[in-house]
Amino acid sequence: MKITLPKSNSPVLTNKQKLHFLPQLVMISCFMFLLSASAFAQSVVKGVVLDNEKMPMAGVTIQAKPGTAKAQTDVEGKYSITVPTGGTQLVFSFVGMETQTVSINNQTVINITMASLNNLDAVVVIGYASVKKSDLTGAATTVSAKDFNKGPLNAPDQLIQGKVAGVQMINNSGQPGGASTVRIRGNSAITGTGQPLYVVDGVALDGRSARPSTNAGVGGLTASAGTGTTPDGNPLNFINPADIESMEILKDASATAIYGSRAAYGVVLITTKRGKSGETKIDVNASAGVGSIARKVDVLTGDEYRAALKKYNLTAGDFGTSVNALDEVLRPAYNQNYSVGISGGTNGNTFRASLAYQNQQGIIKASDFKKYSAGFNGNFKFLESKKLGLDVNMISNQYLENIAPITTDAGFTGSLISQALSWNPTQSFYNPDGSLFIDYGSTTINPLAALAANSDKAKVSTILGSLSPYYKITPWLEYRMLASVNYSTGIRRSSTRSTLNLQGIQPDGAFKGGFASYSNTELVTQQFTNTLNFNKEIASKLNLNAVIGYEYSNFVNKAAINTATGFGDIAVDYTDAFEATLPVNRTFVTSNDPTTELQSYFARAIFNYDSKYILTATFRADGSTKFGANNKYGYFPSFAAAWDVKKESFLSDAQWFNQLKLRLGYGKTGNQDFPSGSSQQRFVIRGVDGLVGINNANPDLKWQEDKQTNIGLDFGFLNNKLTGSIDYFNKVTSDLLFPQSAFSPAAPNGVITWYNLDGEVQNKGLEISLNANIIDNDNLSWSVGGNVTFIKNTVKNLTGLIRTGSLSGQGLSGVNLEVIKNGLPLFAMVTREYNGLDTEGFSTYTDDGFTKYYLGNPNPKAIMGLSTSLSYKKFTFTANLNGSFGQSIYNNTANSVLAISNLGNRNIASALINSGIQESLANPIAASSRYIEKGDYVKLANATINYNVGNIGKAIKSLNIYVNGQNLFVITNYTGFDPEVNVNKSINGVPSAGIDYTAYPTVRTFNFGVNFSL
Repeated sequence: MKITLPKSNSPVLTNKQKLHFLPQLVMISCFMFLLSASAFAQSVVKGVVLDNEKMPMAGVTIQAKPGTAKAQTDVEGKYSITVPTGGTQLVFSFVGMETQTVSINNQTVINITMASLNNLDAVVVIGYASVKKSDLTGAATTVSAKDFNKGPLNAPDQLIQGKVAGVQMINNSGQPGGASTVRIRGNSAITGTGQPLYVVDGVALDGRSARPSTNAGVGGLTASAGTGTTPDGNPLNFINPADIESMEILKDASATAIYGSRAAYGVVLITTKRGKSGETKIDVNASAGVGSIARKVDVLTGDEYRAALKKYNLTAGDFGTSVNALDEVLRPAYNQNYSVGISGGTNGNTFRASLAYQNQQGIIKASDFKKYSAGFNGNFKFLESKKLGLDVNMISNQYLENIAPITTDAGFTGSLISQALSWNPTQSFYNPDGSLFIDYGSTTINPLAALAANSDKAKVSTILGSLSPYYKITPWLEYRMLASVNYSTGIRRSSTRSTLNLQGIQPDGAFKGGFASYSNTELVTQQFTNTLNFNKEIASKLNLNAVIGYEYSNFVNKAAINTATGFGDIAVDYTDAFEATLPVNRTFVTSNDPTTELQSYFARAIFNYDSKYILTATFRADGSTKFGANNKYGYFPSFAAAWDVKKESFLSDAQWFNQLKLRLGYGKTGNQDFPSGSSQQRFVIRGVDGLVGINNANPDLKWQEDKQTNIGLDFGFLNNKLTGSIDYFNKVTSDLLFPQSAFSPAAPNGVITWYNLDGEVQNKGLEISLNANIIDNDNLSWSVGGNVTFIKNTVKNLTGLIRTGSLSGQGLSGVNLEVIKNGLPLFAMVTREYNGLDTEGFSTYTDDGFTKYYLGNPNPKAIMGLSTSLSYKKFTFTANLNGSFGQSIYNNTANSVLAISNLGNRNIASALINSGIQESLANPIAASSRYIEKGDYVKLANATINYNVGNIGKAIKSLNIYVNGQNLFVITNYTGFDPEVNVNKSINGVPSAGIDYTAYPTVRTFNFGVNFSL
């Protein structure tokens, strides 16, 4: 305030000064009054925001309209916002959820439930970029964390079983941490795994596991010792399922062509959980449970066995007691699972760290699986403009396995399951002095002695790390670089004690007996990716979303194995005492595969005109060292278009449906899933033999190709209460990669040459997905989702015959069941046609068994999944079923392990005694359609009851308790342990399908768990 002094020297009177201030004071008073009136006109609105599962949502943005006032919900979902004068609406927004606008209408408390996006505006990861779901032209399905299968799962692929049309996921056995089979739109692999490409946060995995295999048997035993090969582990075990936010399944060539030569079998994009801006949050999950065998094979009890002996007038074979050998090797299997996630961030810089521990016992004694996991990811922004950013990801994991002595190709002496099933139920496992009964000189193995004699331990350590700096050049142009390393190493110690009465193991003269192996594997994958992303409206109503990129990857595989025999009965673990054996009884082998390098250039452009007409074009060029000098590069284009019919003016008044989009796509992808160095002349050095050839060069070896056409329709009705899609696909695989020797395809121990065969494998079918929100209100909600896929598989234009599907066990040495042949489905079962028993109790066959016929198809004609979620107030029930129909299963176990000729020495299948004609004990064991069974099934794979307790005090937020069950029941006529089975019965690298042989039984598990936030 300026005060003007009078010019005279008169004193300045105080009252005069006060008069000068009076006008200003009046103005200030009026201003303060207006301010307070304005403040008085403001209102405060409070409330709670929940998701569609009635869980509190943190980080939801609330904005008053009109105006700029904003607030965010806390970890309890609570918010408070001061609404200025004139504010009439609150806008609630959150990534992945529908934005909601609510009128205030003088309310001071507004609680809302946010719904997930209706799959139109949701952001979808499609490879090297993200787009809105409404911009998709290909066949892709997203499964988010809330829709995952629940329970103590070991690997990510188990999360989506039954969830996606066109995707079949099979647990190969009940082994903890065991391998699974995932097929996207059918089976087309005649070599390799046929598994999809998995991409974790932009890093492509190579599909291998560092757990050393025992392709020479348990502990390295040879097939002559009768033990066989143990099943593989799951290469995805290193990923903690609790850290996964969503999984995107890319199915057709339009969606997968951006991954080129590795996308022939589909692509699964895994996105891990990220931190969100706001207060630091701790998420805790804990569960424990117990498992038991889900289903048993019917064999004779002790009393039934004695009755059978009497029926057949046999005087030997009754040892006077009654035992159940399978029960003796089984146990209640307890599991524990704990995970902690810590996340938070400010100013756009976010982080998430996690720790997890899993301890899962197997139902087979001495088998278990332990896993330790840690993860970290951070998203950081720099500069005042925040244009420079850095994404950091790390996954580290170590898992330990005790592997049961259960094998896929054991001989007539069997492995643990066959030994237990065939054990004479009238014979004790123990001698009178309490020691284990071991019948030296006999081929009958006491299953408890086998458990005691075998030890097989594996340890696999993995770290996957990536750095991805990026710079946002303009609001519509971004450069990004990604550098990653995936390092994994595995150690396996296997041994079989000399106490077991097994040829090659038990002492024999100067040979002390016993066997051990120590092996290790090292896998390294490096990936360097550079991309430039463009997203801008380039003309009126025309938007271009494009990406171009360059990528380089290399793959290293090294291994070593030590074996030794002749330990004798020493008091230490054999794998700690190789020096206890004679030098002549030891072997040491190392290997180093030729390094595979992959260099790629790729581009994709999505043109969107007026949000109605969408065109996508993709191209990728891959150069690989695996292929011949004349065909180093493969080229993989795709094109797709979509028409959003609902947005046309002639349908604008059709209020009864909300979405109608047509999609059409065609593209080509490739496959390089075969051994490194297959196009090169390769040798190994073998002692005095020097260089020995193992692979001939083929400079013309080229890429296997998959050409796929897809026609799809997406729809939504009744305010999207009913949504779904229908897709027709036709996929043709050509230039099939296959190894041949000079005399026959992939002859054992022969020098092979890799060729491209002339034949094709066609998979065509129809996918239907439906989702219905039947009831949706505050206290009660009910949704149902289902999918079904009809598929036909055919081999075309193939010259010659490829054999696979080896059968194992007594009387079946050298017998194969399946063929790859023109006009038949892949892995067609070709064998004798069984016509029943004659009056003498002997098997009869068409043409006396001299002619073999196509009698079984292991490929399903239809697969399905069904899920439901029912919520009432704080209770929620979810259930997930899956099924498969039209496929055949060959019961190799019934064929060779439980045959009638066992009676008097070993156990038999119960059904053999109850048949109308008494089967002769001399009826020879032979492969035939007698053991081809219908594999149709429907399984309740997962069910959960959840109770949302809510907050407890100020510390515990969003407490939930739940009870979960897995493999609760299966409806099937199959007589084996489980129709969901796929034992590896390959021959020289040619896969098989649908053969069941003494697999690790499926586990039924019940779990109790809690989760909450702090």
